[in-house]
Amino acid sequence: MILVKYFNLVLSVLICFVVFSCQADKAEDPVILTGAEQVNLYIPKLEGKSVALLVNHTSLIGGVHLLDTLLSSGVDVVKIFAPEHGFRGNLANGEQVHDDRDQKTGLPLVSLYGKNKKPSSEQLNGIDVVIYDIQDVGARFYTYISSMHHMMEACAKNGITFMLLDRPNPNAHYIDGPVLEKAHASFVGVHPIPIVYGMTTGELAQMVKGESWINESEALDLTIVELKNWTHTSTYELPISPSPNLPNRQSIALYPSLCLFEGTDISMGRGTDFPFQAVGYPDSVFGEFQFTPRRIEGVSKYPPHKNKTCYGDDLRTVNPPNRIDLSYLIKYYQLSKNKANYFNAFFTNLSGTKKLRKQIEEGWSEEEIRTSWQDDLNHFKEKRQQYLIYE
Repeated sequence: MILVKYFNLVLSVLICFVVFSCQADKAEDPVILTGAEQVNLYIPKLEGKSVALLVNHTSLIGGVHLLDTLLSSGVDVVKIFAPEHGFRGNLANGEQVHDDRDQKTGLPLVSLYGKNKKPSSEQLNGIDVVIYDIQDVGARFYTYISSMHHMMEACAKNGITFMLLDRPNPNAHYIDGPVLEKAHASFVGVHPIPIVYGMTTGELAQMVKGESWINESEALDLTIVELKNWTHTSTYELPISPSPNLPNRQSIALYPSLCLFEGTDISMGRGTDFPFQAVGYPDSVFGEFQFTPRRIEGVSKYPPHKNKTCYGDDLRTVNPPNRIDLSYLIKYYQLSKNKANYFNAFFTNLSGTKKLRKQIEEGWSEEEIRTSWQDDLNHFKEKRQQYLIYE
């Protein structure tokens, strides 16, 4: 049995070596290795342990899922926890994730999206290590880090090691947006950080523990398997879409700015083939570009303005600025003929403050709004510095 385990471990290392070699042939720069790809750094630590995973469809090692890699290496994986969009990443935004069993392995799947956002002590009973391995995009309202937060707190409470396999943040090259005010914390904003916080999930996890943003933070056994050959300015092409409505690099770059439209009556392209790459409303005053949102199963079941022709802006070829772009949000408010219903209650959850809505309604310029963020941003940047792992 021991020989089989070590054979499988060697096999996993060889797989990663092949991935490394293939990638190295494509570029002169050192190949970026995710935490998950460095199996030799963490699989030996799992021997004799009962392991659970908080993962989804992005938890890949050269096209092979982390779950399959661990099982083939003899690791005792006993349970899978799933975030928003589910274990397979094929559920639309807001769609209920149900408890289930993985069809391939028969392992129990526990949903952490919906009523059960934080695993109970019963659900964690008998587990020694929880492994977190999910590709993020570095925006505060992207809910994978909310699930991470609740799992960290549950592990601290129950004396379970929380092992995070770090992955690159494609929006790590800048920091911007209002810092979340504690009074407006929600599942789309758990931490007092700006919308774009410029950290990997590993760096953020260190900050969550170090700043005591979870209960019993001092009790948490946090292990981070770090990235190799990555910096905050590295270019990294995600190998797989992190969620159904972020299909490409352009959508991921625009997401921190356009997601604020979720708190308005404006469409940001959900229900099209280019979500988060267009903005529009069913009124030709908003622009010449036209699109019609439709129901797309597993992607957008209830898109805003479904089956209505929207007019607005095509952003598929624009060069996204390295900052939160408020110009469209302000422009569309100014053009709106129904300003009383332009914003909805969700906008405050997304922005993390009531100030932004009030500033737009009062006619503040983008630069005036941005200036109002600076003191909080500078304070965050100073605090963030001590938790950074990478240059």
